[in-house]
Amino acid sequence: MKLVVVGATGFVAQEVIRQSLRNPNIKSVVAVSRKPATPPTGLDASKLKSVGLKDYDEYSDEVKNELAGADGCIWTVAITPSKSKDFTFDEVKRVCYTSTLVGLNVLRGAGVGRPFRFIYMSGIAAERDQSKTPPFMPEYCLMRGETENRVLAFAAEHSSEGFEACVAKPGLITQDAASIARAEELKKTMGVPSVTVEEVSAAMLQQVLCGIEKEPLMNEDLVRIGRKTLEEGA
Repeated sequence: MKLVVVGATGFVAQEVIRQSLRNPNIKSVVAVSRKPATPPTGLDASKLKSVGLKDYDEYSDEVKNELAGADGCIWTVAITPSKSKDFTFDEVKRVCYTSTLVGLNVLRGAGVGRPFRFIYMSGIAAERDQSKTPPFMPEYCLMRGETENRVLAFAAEHSSEGFEACVAKPGLITQDAASIARAEELKKTMGVPSVTVEEVSAAMLQQVLCGIEKEPLMNEDLVRIGRKTLEEGA
């Protein structure tokens, strides 16, 4: 498999890349980001190609050529709820919504494999039903939900070309002791579930490699699939 990881310098994407380099079924990893993707230490990075771009809604012909022939993509680009307050909503929407749709069209235009599996990493609070008013950051959550809708609609429209899509909807993603402690508190006070960065990465990789089990992949699915995948690979 030739895998594209978009948003390659983010902490989830970095774990996806680390696991990809260790997986013999993945022959090539194209790491797309605005800054150069640093190869994980201690791993053979010979199958990793770092591809830089000015922004996620601007693709040069050189970048498009690197995407050609890909069999799957894990898309991690977003401005998170906690960071969204630092930007105008128009900018948040451009990054989260517009860039995703531009990226899908670029991948299709570049010429990809059949099947081509696109895993879009969203969040548990994203609301697809645009008639609802989410209690938490409604404008943001509706926008992320509409992005999910458009990703799935794109795949359905181009299913005859082999496009498949799935949305991963994790809760809080933990990475260290501090984030685990915060996750435990949020679960007690607000019922927010969590998944480790290793689990969510393993689950998305398993789905892009082996086929989409269900859509969407909720937090409990990501934990279940991720843990099983990690145990089998241990």
